[in-house]
Amino acid sequence: MVHPGVLFMRLIAPLPLGMIRALGAVVGWVLYLLAVPRRRVVMVNLALCFPQQPLAVRRRWARECFVYFAQAWFDRAWLWHGREKVLRQRLRLVGAVDELRGTTPTVIFAPHFFGLDAAGIAVNDQIRRPMVSIYTPQRNKAVDQWLHDGRRRFGNLELFYRDQGVKGIVAALRGGALLYLLSDMNFGPEESIFVPFYGVSAATVPSLPRFARLGRARVVPVTARLTKQGYDVEVHPAWPDYPSSDVAADTAFMNRWLQGVIDTMPSQYYWVHKRFKTRPPGESGVY
Repeated sequence: MVHPGVLFMRLIAPLPLGMIRALGAVVGWVLYLLAVPRRRVVMVNLALCFPQQPLAVRRRWARECFVYFAQAWFDRAWLWHGREKVLRQRLRLVGAVDELRGTTPTVIFAPHFFGLDAAGIAVNDQIRRPMVSIYTPQRNKAVDQWLHDGRRRFGNLELFYRDQGVKGIVAALRGGALLYLLSDMNFGPEESIFVPFYGVSAATVPSLPRFARLGRARVVPVTARLTKQGYDVEVHPAWPDYPSSDVAADTAFMNRWLQGVIDTMPSQYYWVHKRFKTRPPGESGVY
């Protein structure tokens, strides 16, 4: 039996984008009003990262954050079930696109903007190069299967679970596959190092420089911006002289670079995540 939520997403996939986005806006507002604990997380994150901004601005960003979150969620309907022609009309791959072509080992740094699935689909479809990524299973098996199948709709993406180790990923990377890596998260003290993020010490996974070194690969950032027409998926130039021999410095550079993009669209970043949950020894919790 098809999960009701998945069935609903299939049903709305053919609708005009404006209707899907309107639905997302309504749900986003409801979430902002009712999901009080998660709204508090967003406000704490924004206060830590943008203390210079007035409270009214941070509240506006928080409201927009919930709207973008919901809109991006419902966009998965047409991303994973819509016609390919529609996808290519709504997903604009722009910037240094040639950085992703060929067979040079390449790690895509894909930060947690709400359009990260749109970016993955755009690259997977329009570049047509083998890709690998790391996947965290969902608790609901039906939703997990839907997410898994949706991200692999074009067939040239292999998903590795986090507990599978790195050998297969590195082998694929060295063999010419693109590694789509979402490394700007806090996965706890065991897997992270502390580096600044907007001037706040943040537990950050150092997987980006490590995979780049193991795969003898360059790093090419890809970011997605939600627009009225769909998404602008921007391929940024490869980072020169990266990685270095200093994992901490490389991870800090990743955060600094990310800050520059967040500043251009602060309400489209994944502030609903407890980015500062893990604190350095001796520091109290912020949530």
